[in-house]
Amino acid sequence: MNDWVGCLNGYPGARTPNIDRLARSGVLFSDAHCASPLCNPSRTALFTGLSAATTGIYNNEQYWRPSLPGVLTMPEYFRQHGYHVAGAGKVLHHVAGFNPPEQWDEFQLQVFDDPWYRRTEWYPWVKKIPAPPGHPFNGLRDFPGEFDWGVLPRAEREYGDMAAVEWAERFLARAHGKPFFAAVGLWHPHIPLFAPQSYFDLYPEKSVRLPEIREDDLDDVPPVGRQLAAVRRQEYDRILREGKWREAVRAYLAAISFADSMVGRLIAALDRSRHAGDTILVFFSDNGWHLGEKQHWHKSTLWQRSTHVPLCIRAPSARAGGRARPQPVTLLDLYPTLVELCGLPRKTDLDGESLMPLLRDPRAGRKPAVITYLPNNHAVCTERWRYIRYRDGGDELYDRRADPHEFRNLASMPEHASLKQELAKWMPQTCALPKPERKEFDFDFASYTWRRKTAR
Repeated sequence: MNDWVGCLNGYPGARTPNIDRLARSGVLFSDAHCASPLCNPSRTALFTGLSAATTGIYNNEQYWRPSLPGVLTMPEYFRQHGYHVAGAGKVLHHVAGFNPPEQWDEFQLQVFDDPWYRRTEWYPWVKKIPAPPGHPFNGLRDFPGEFDWGVLPRAEREYGDMAAVEWAERFLARAHGKPFFAAVGLWHPHIPLFAPQSYFDLYPEKSVRLPEIREDDLDDVPPVGRQLAAVRRQEYDRILREGKWREAVRAYLAAISFADSMVGRLIAALDRSRHAGDTILVFFSDNGWHLGEKQHWHKSTLWQRSTHVPLCIRAPSARAGGRARPQPVTLLDLYPTLVELCGLPRKTDLDGESLMPLLRDPRAGRKPAVITYLPNNHAVCTERWRYIRYRDGGDELYDRRADPHEFRNLASMPEHASLKQELAKWMPQTCALPKPERKEFDFDFASYTWRRKTAR
């Protein structure tokens, strides 16, 4: 989910009333960013409290557990300090091998909307079924199965994410003898963009606004930036060639509004429970998403559209609720924040910085936000500037106030040389070597163990 939610003004007319109410009742961090703009490195960073530059987990092909022995994830740390820890849905990366069950006292695996194409070696708990009539629902045949959108021939309550929502409702209705840590992961609006018809009806196709783009937008982008934008370019090109752009944007909006409705159910379940008065509620997304900006239709870039995410915290001890915090922060900051909010012993080996000063004082100072994607590619965000430097030294500088769409790269202008030097000081000075990829392991789902393959 990118910033196309009402409280972040990323898309005029986005229907997200529940997230917007949460932003008004809690604290909205209006300039929050993922630690890395891809599912596995983002979620690994968030749950370990360590950046990709520290861990060497840069992509979706790297099992983190066998490569980071001894690292305590957030649920493990809370469990170590007397909490009952539980979860459901897409919390860590959704492929088998990325969510070790020993972290949890209880966990309900992701239920997928599209089990007709899921790879059973990646999702061994999924029973593969024949594709339903009408598939692919977007009419684009010979396209990757994941890249689809439309309305499934089923009731709203039968969509996969509803299993996680209903799990959470049951969990919150229970009496708990000790404090709990509960993580509920919603798939939406990850592709495929499936949602009930009522959410598509919120956005009549003729009224859907396309993202603002420029044909020459990549002309002043250095080679590595253009390479990142070109990943899966064929999908973007085909959407445009077949006149599906507006239809696809509409599906993304529908999926966001469907997710918002489920968020509303979760908030309502908490508020009617006996736990409402002393439970911290955190809402966030793992990374943003391009919908044609920079000629790109995915995540995995260091630009605003890919890194900017919603982040709201509703906590009994927070002050000035409903007042947005404009200071740049990252999801790395959640681990130390929750540890401090819950009064647990401070964990000193985390890369993030607690958000408690901002929860207490909306005017508190803050260091810049740093985002890493793949080794030695970093972005630094202050309230005014975004500075990107790639592994080959190519760079980009954007004035976020004057140029929110990041159309004009100012990095080559001599008057900004000292500014770039100052911003670069916040970037990691070294990056860990990439950890082994999963093709180098034999993984057994039944025992949830990994064995490194021997060289041949």
